[in-house]
Amino acid sequence: MVGGGPAGMTLGLELARRGCDVVVVEQTGHFNRSFRGETISPDAVSLLARLGILESITAAGALVNRKMKLTEHGRTLLEVDFDDFPHRHRHPLDVPQPTLLAILEQEADRHTGFALLRNTSAIGLVESDGAVVGIRSRGPAGEQEIRARLTVGADGRYSKVLEMSGLRYRRTPLERDVVWLKLPAPPDWTSDTYHIRIAGGRHGLFIPTYPDLVRIGFNIPKGGLQTLRRAGLTGLHTRLDELAPELGDLVRGSIQSWSDTSVLDIFTSVVPQWSRPGLLLIGDAAHTLSPILGQGVSHALFDAMTLAPLLSEVLSKGRDEVTMAARQFQRIREPSVRRSRSLQLQQERMFTFSDPLRVLLRSTFYRSLNRNPWLKRRLLNNAFFQLQQSAGSSVT
Repeated sequence: MVGGGPAGMTLGLELARRGCDVVVVEQTGHFNRSFRGETISPDAVSLLARLGILESITAAGALVNRKMKLTEHGRTLLEVDFDDFPHRHRHPLDVPQPTLLAILEQEADRHTGFALLRNTSAIGLVESDGAVVGIRSRGPAGEQEIRARLTVGADGRYSKVLEMSGLRYRRTPLERDVVWLKLPAPPDWTSDTYHIRIAGGRHGLFIPTYPDLVRIGFNIPKGGLQTLRRAGLTGLHTRLDELAPELGDLVRGSIQSWSDTSVLDIFTSVVPQWSRPGLLLIGDAAHTLSPILGQGVSHALFDAMTLAPLLSEVLSKGRDEVTMAARQFQRIREPSVRRSRSLQLQQERMFTFSDPLRVLLRSTFYRSLNRNPWLKRRLLNNAFFQLQQSAGSSVT
């Protein structure tokens, strides 16, 4: 596996548990780096429970998200109470990704077939007879070849493995980028509510973050960072005042320079074919999603948990069996990814409406949805509970 994020580490753990020899190559030396995607959907929480690590994660520190609230200029358009859903795992979690990865590593290290190579990068693919048979890597010991029956690219939205693979892909820039920052949680905000604020064509996400912070992401036009920065920090403060005026003092006290922020380039990637002989892409490397509704980490976990049993049955067999398993994996996972992408793109378009008529239609839609519990539950089931619905894991 190239990439020690949620997809690579989960797949490594699950394969090692099944008696497979696994090497995870991770270019950084530790997991204590800054992440934006720390929200885990209820379906992904159910997978953490299946992995047997949910209790360890909650004990190490996580926030339970019980509500989601969408407001426009101080007026509530949509309010979701996750307690209302009839599923065993009904609440999203906010989990620091270093915590998740450290626990996955701890569990994987219990198995002799697992190895994690830190400070090591994939610099090329090794090929033979038209198939990938491993990677060329560069690490503390210098350059070396790592041979494998299957090389898995789990190296994220800017995947080097995808670039080296020769597989076709289409990257579609969306109309916005997102500026991210973190603040101390306001004393009058509860830690269990995920806020979405909209104002015309502008919107922001305000996500409670362990242990006592709020993670904020607000949209700017695609490539618009330089324009925003030319207005100085006053421009940033004004933008947040528009979305959350009650945070004004916290923003001015906490954000002292642009280094206190980061920018995420928003795009989606579609890879028509996720594999070729000897190589397979998973997670964001295969299907990059936008930050809306926190689907990235969740789909990474879905991929790993789906793929592991398929691979464990065929890795000891021939190349053709492994290739067939990789294709079967894509057939299983692609419909769910497609549904999430479609839902995200619909929300992206609605959040960027700025002309008065479309803004009115958007507000009317969300208010109508909020007044119809059956329709609200149906739409949000598709966003958060695909897996548990299909598995019939509702509780009565």
